[in-house]
Amino acid sequence: MSGKAALNKAVFTPNDERMLAAVQVKRRTKKKIPFLATGGQGDYSTFICLSVTNKKPTQVFITKVKQFEGSSSFVRRSQWSISQLREVNAFDSTRDCPEFDLMFENGSDQWTAGSAGEKSMFIHILHHTCQRYMSERKPNFINCQSRILEGNSVLHSATASVSSAVQKASQALNERGERLGRVEEKTGEMMNSAQHFADTAHKLAMKHKC
Repeated sequence: MSGKAALNKAVFTPNDERMLAAVQVKRRTKKKIPFLATGGQGDYSTFICLSVTNKKPTQVFITKVKQFEGSSSFVRRSQWSISQLREVNAFDSTRDCPEFDLMFENGSDQWTAGSAGEKSMFIHILHHTCQRYMSERKPNFINCQSRILEGNSVLHSATASVSSAVQKASQALNERGERLGRVEEKTGEMMNSAQHFADTAHKLAMKHKC
């Protein structure tokens, strides 16, 4: 089971929700820790997840989930309704980058995703979900590359990449099959030649024997 499938099963399925997207992130700016705070649970991974409820009327949530090092379990930390989301800042509309900001009614978070591709996919799905489930007061998406917001371009790009890889693998297999076919053909010709040589040698031997 993949990490995101395990995340969905552990955190969202029990609450009758379905995870639509998740991106692993790190904070660009560290939170201030109170002077009296002591102890800790060690290193952890943070995921920002987008989910919908299975029951009608459909509700959409953005949830922050943590997984502590050495543990296979996930801990739900914060959750916002999508109606609380005010702005999504993709940080740079001219180049691919992993940074993005989420601004809610009561504050904002500044994140860096594991890769620009992961960030783009998450924002693409988030934008599509907002268009589908929010009829008014939709959040602003700023500094986004046009391909992230247009239709299914990101999904199509990912699909095209997979299709290209499959096509190349298929072509390689076909070429390998052709090479094996030529080898088998040559082998067959050699076997026929060897058999013909053996028959000729046998006939000559019998002739001289007589």
